[in-house]
Amino acid sequence: MTVYWLYILGSVIFDIAANVFLEMSHGFKHKRFGILAIVFIMAAFALLTLAVQGIPLFIAYATWGALSISGTALATWLLFGHKLNWVVCFGLAVLILSIVTMQLVGPA
Repeated sequence: MTVYWLYILGSVIFDIAANVFLEMSHGFKHKRFGILAIVFIMAAFALLTLAVQGIPLFIAYATWGALSISGTALATWLLFGHKLNWVVCFGLAVLILSIVTMQLVGPA
């Protein structure tokens, strides 16, 4: 695993945390959590910027997006009790499978 993939992983973690803080801010009524959300999303994009220096943009961004969406769904289910029905789980599985397929095939 190259350092660029570690940047993506770090970026995903920051993005998930930003989304959790955004939920905790309740529409920025709790400004402390809203500010944390902004700081964490800035950190996520900073790491994503570093990642695209060594990974093609479309692969980096698609991977980041899929993992961030899946991670946010899992985190909000665990922390806030958001519902994950079979349709949502199927959609997340298709999303992850698409990214794995892109990784296996590689850039055209």
